[in-house]
Amino acid sequence: MDTVKIGSAVLGGGRTLVIVPLTGSTPGGLAEDARAMADIPADIAEWRIDHMDGWRSGPLLLSCLEMLRRELRLPLLATLRTAGEGGRAGASPGEYASLCGLLCESGMIDALDVEAFSMGEEVAADAIRHAHACGLPAVASSHDFASTPPREEIVRRLRRMQDALGADVLKIAVMPRTPADVLTLLAATEEMRARHARKPLITMSMGPLGVASRICGHYFGSAATFGCGRAASAPGQMDAGELRTVLRALERTAAKK
Repeated sequence: MDTVKIGSAVLGGGRTLVIVPLTGSTPGGLAEDARAMADIPADIAEWRIDHMDGWRSGPLLLSCLEMLRRELRLPLLATLRTAGEGGRAGASPGEYASLCGLLCESGMIDALDVEAFSMGEEVAADAIRHAHACGLPAVASSHDFASTPPREEIVRRLRRMQDALGADVLKIAVMPRTPADVLTLLAATEEMRARHARKPLITMSMGPLGVASRICGHYFGSAATFGCGRAASAPGQMDAGELRTVLRALERTAAKK
């Protein structure tokens, strides 16, 4: 499987990376989030642009990016999460494509999150090509906040991200209704890793039932997990410090064998 660099961070290099979202709704709140990252054990910061009031304003977003580049010492993943995928942005396909282009051309992000299916695969593929043309890796993502699809469907989506869309990192998050749903997500991750994946995977089961997947996903093939700093961006995210402590304890135990 390939490794992928997001700034100085290496996905797929053997260590589970911790990604922490920035969710401030105003430039001032976002700046506080960014400054707080100095004390949070994270490998990558994710700017959740959909949490920003006025996210449609290009000048506002560029101004925020300039601030983030001054304040952060971490690689930056830029994400506009739409309402259909659990976010706050009611974006049309045209708005989504335009904003992705603005982010890529800003020269101030290290990777772009692209929703693989919500806007249609053609829009996603164009956004990924645009990111590549700007020298950026693209994280293709899919989120199901209602349920956990069957294992075959999870694998199908991940393979579409890789083989049809050309993404560099393949991400899926699903909502479990039973403990068996968590096992379904982990089994799909293992199948993808063992049989199909050429690119790093990020997979998780959300909510209280899915917390275990955020801790043990590495053993099934997930290269990164999300923890919360000042605020969570999805249900089930652990405090980033506690998450890092657990992950490193597991790594030390595994190394003893």
